[in-house]
Amino acid sequence: MIEYETDGLRESSSGSPKRRLFAQLAAMARALGHEHRLDLLEQLGQGERTVEALARHSGLPFANTSQHLQQLRRGGLVATRRSGKHILYRLSDDAVPGLLAALRRVAERNLAEVQQLIATHFTSRDNLEPVSREELLIRLRDDGVVLLDMRPEGEYAAGHLPGALNVTPDQLDAAIQTLPRDREIVAYCRGAYCVLSFEAVEALRRSGFRARRLEEGFPEWKAAGLAVEVA
Repeated sequence: MIEYETDGLRESSSGSPKRRLFAQLAAMARALGHEHRLDLLEQLGQGERTVEALARHSGLPFANTSQHLQQLRRGGLVATRRSGKHILYRLSDDAVPGLLAALRRVAERNLAEVQQLIATHFTSRDNLEPVSREELLIRLRDDGVVLLDMRPEGEYAAGHLPGALNVTPDQLDAAIQTLPRDREIVAYCRGAYCVLSFEAVEALRRSGFRARRLEEGFPEWKAAGLAVEVA
């Protein structure tokens, strides 16, 4: 067994506490290592879900969804509780959205394919800088914006930004007739890559509104410890 000195402490290549800790961190990282699991974590960032609901929203077979959730549970990223006949899944920690956001930021800075995808499918749709959390907090205090939550009603009811109006995509045309035109509209949805807010901003601008999207989504807002409301 190879041994070496680090900061005056002898460590082995496989048996040191640090190496055992790294092994556990690697197990958590492996649980993240599938695009479907990242999608499931984003969905769970909106609130608790059953396997059935997660399978329906993700378009995955029930068995596959269950297997991915078990991997996430073993990796310490999700937890469960029983409600009657159902098992409800939730994020294990409010820091999980921050972990995903950090992964996203590193990928955006260092992976050429990620940069190309964002430029093609996201940046090209919105040439205005999105609203940061810090800016939005100031604007909310000044009553300077109207917030639109573009997520489905159930997700909105489970938790939303203070004062936000729930306007699903199929309700947007009707909402445009009643929204105030003397205030800026800020739309948000599930996360930074959720297209619902992009589409809402595009439609609002075509109708003459001043509109921007929130830089991130509800999970990141909640994970930052900021106030949320429930319906």
